[in-house]
Amino acid sequence: MREIALVYLDRSGGLQKFVHDCKKYNDSKQSYAVYRFIISINPSDIAELDATLGNYILHNPIQAAQIFQSVCFVAIKTLSLIEQLQTEAQISILLKPTHLPPLPSYVLSLSAFPFNYTSQRFYMSEGIVIAMGTVTKYTQGARFLCTEEACPYSEGFRYIRVHLPGATESATVRNDFVCSLCSSPLQEDMKFRVLGDKQVIEMIDAKVLNALKGYSNDKSHFRIQTFTAFLR
Repeated sequence: MREIALVYLDRSGGLQKFVHDCKKYNDSKQSYAVYRFIISINPSDIAELDATLGNYILHNPIQAAQIFQSVCFVAIKTLSLIEQLQTEAQISILLKPTHLPPLPSYVLSLSAFPFNYTSQRFYMSEGIVIAMGTVTKYTQGARFLCTEEACPYSEGFRYIRVHLPGATESATVRNDFVCSLCSSPLQEDMKFRVLGDKQVIEMIDAKVLNALKGYSNDKSHFRIQTFTAFLR
């Protein structure tokens, strides 16, 4: 699947954009613990190249991102795109689909039962935003070092933590991580923390418009409830 991912990036122009993004990182005088790349993907085009990879992206996007992470790391090292990059863990890939299949199973509808939204795959959702919170910061990535000076992992970029969709802030940054080599506590290197913007919004299903217009749907009782979404 790594080979197919590389072929798709080359054919879609994603590889050229990736090289351009790498140049901006390489030309920057700032040191980074995490190099973040947004890759636009067309699920239909990928499915035509390889159905297995296409389904993997649609239904296991977090694991699929790791495939592109490996491909991008090899490209960076082979072409010497970012001289400061040391480990594959420093690369954060966000897959951004151009669209999803026009099928009911890809539409997030909180009025449908059973919900069955336990999988961490892509869904489409349409609604009306009725409230918005302020824009705040969250940790996209952080570097940790072993506190035992004699440990080989007390330097370098062995421990890189990157925010994953659905994770809380404490899953990325907290003070109880331990070294896998010597079991000593890990301490964050604050100089390398990468911050991003997030915003919380309240949405409500678009069907509420019919209720406000007074339309009858032959149901004696119905309920419409808002849901919270995190924009990052």
